[in-house]
Amino acid sequence: MQMTLKSRIMDKDQMERSTHRMAHEILEQNRGSANICLVGIRSRGVPLADRLSRYLRLIEEREIPVGVIDITLYRDDLSTIARQPVIKGSQLDFNIEGATVVLVDDVLYTGRTVRAAIDALMDFGRPNQIQLAVLIDRGHRELPIKADYVGKNVPTSKEEIIKVEFEETDGQDQVSIYVA
Repeated sequence: MQMTLKSRIMDKDQMERSTHRMAHEILEQNRGSANICLVGIRSRGVPLADRLSRYLRLIEEREIPVGVIDITLYRDDLSTIARQPVIKGSQLDFNIEGATVVLVDDVLYTGRTVRAAIDALMDFGRPNQIQLAVLIDRGHRELPIKADYVGKNVPTSKEEIIKVEFEETDGQDQVSIYVA
């Protein structure tokens, strides 16, 4: 499918400022970092979770656990995306039982990815609370899911595609809107 760039909506500096602000909001909402852990939804939620963790460590001067959740087997559209799905695995090297888990993803759209992530997370234990942090909220929810922390709200049409790029995975930091 050929995609055409419509606009760049965030550059490296804007992404940094949004991530930094989100880290402060997480601390403010939770009255500090005690009992908080971050879980990035594979794949682009992972670098965002790592960045949030770095900011939280700078502010609070303590390590915040970061894990990775793979939602592949929890997707409700699994049969339509691949005959043999690629499972990269989850990595949670800490106990989430009774913790405040901040699920982290790059874009919130229909809410189905978040629902799958919550299902996957519950297989690891029962957190006290699950919160959601996303860099971009583009609307068009199909499920009653709302982010607690949002870098930027970007109203879009269903025909538009939001592409988030991170230095760690894509060689550059930017967020763009494309049209098919």
